Amino acid sequence: MKKRVVITGLGIVAPNGIGLENFSNAIQNGISGITHHPALKALNFSCQIGGIPEVSEALKAQYFSKLQLRGFNSSGILYGCMAGVDAWKDAGFQTAADSPLDYDTGLIFGAGASSVDKFREAIYKVDEKQVRRLGSTVVLQTMASGISAYLGGMLGLGNQVTTNSAACATGVEGLLMGVDRIQLGKAKRMLVGSCSNHGPYIWAGFDAMRVMTYKHNDSPEQGARPMSATASGFVPGAGAGAMVLEDLDSALSRNATIYAEVLGGAVNSGGQRDGGTLTAPNSEAVVRCIQTAIAEAGVTAQDIDVINGHLTATAKDSTEIRNWATALDRKGTDFPYINATKGLIGHCLAASGAIECVSSILQLKHQFIAPNVNCEDLHPEIEALIAKSKIPMTKINRNFEVLAKASFGFGDVNSCVLFKRYKA
Repeated sequence: MKKRVVITGLGIVAPNGIGLENFSNAIQNGISGITHHPALKALNFSCQIGGIPEVSEALKAQYFSKLQLRGFNSSGILYGCMAGVDAWKDAGFQTAADSPLDYDTGLIFGAGASSVDKFREAIYKVDEKQVRRLGSTVVLQTMASGISAYLGGMLGLGNQVTTNSAACATGVEGLLMGVDRIQLGKAKRMLVGSCSNHGPYIWAGFDAMRVMTYKHNDSPEQGARPMSATASGFVPGAGAGAMVLEDLDSALSRNATIYAEVLGGAVNSGGQRDGGTLTAPNSEAVVRCIQTAIAEAGVTAQDIDVINGHLTATAKDSTEIRNWATALDRKGTDFPYINATKGLIGHCLAASGAIECVSSILQLKHQFIAPNVNCEDLHPEIEALIAKSKIPMTKINRNFEVLAKASFGFGDVNSCVLFKRYKA
């Protein structure tokens, strides 16, 4: 039999809240982290709003030494390390520099791109013939696995330590890779998550693609509109989410807090065939991914109570809902409750899956369904498929057992995981 895998620690750095208490309060009460950024306006961006976590210098100093911060210029690694350390501590483990090497714990922490800001800094210094002034951390901050390199060393993890990358599917994919490793008996615990940098050098390409909204520069909190008839593109965001996965027997042996159980999941690709492209999903593959995840979890489609969708506030939202309805064979009032975290934080790109998994797990643990925002004018194609009552606009306190979380990414890649409320 496969080992049962549970979640024993969470960490979050999101535009609308850093730390579990702040973030949980924000998603329950519809508090947005999306603001206007004059720097984007000065650079002539069409979309001048975004979700950026507020991290003070004093807060940075709680995670990094002065030496580590010297020449440090990677917001993604910063967010990832903060979330990862917080999740590790939340699970009840030491973070001291002299803590013993832990061969039973590994790390899979995803990223979409490393520090573009650091790359830019390095390019200018090279062009100005100042190579020797680059500093000793340029490689660590710009290599693809920079986040796992930093975080693995901070915590002294001795099992597999690596970084995955699958665009917006990164966070859920990495979680499922961690689950596989524990179920195969190759680790007792895996710290998993994903992070994303913020700023113009990350977001400019999306602005050029015209997939970000330009209509809400004067009303940033109304800009992210998943499932809305007036959605006009996504709002960019940044941050990180982290989770400690653990073999159930290990968690019980140390009397750990258990947030939820990971029942199973699936990842696949639409191969950029049958309507799938580099930027759009193959619906048949999405349906297959969801149905495979349900089968791997050992439940039925009827068992799913809540969905935390990918739902980016683009033209593909109605397609996603149609794919869910097809995969579950559930429509109207029979459809599960569904919510979209991106309405409050924007689309955090590679970090989105992990941040939204943390959102999902908090809902399951504390038995509430977070509200949707900015979709009072529900898209008519969505309203034709599912009852409006299944898209709550205010928090619902309700007992439920199973939540499905999916993320879909550029490259026509898909991921879906099912969480279950843990009962001793």
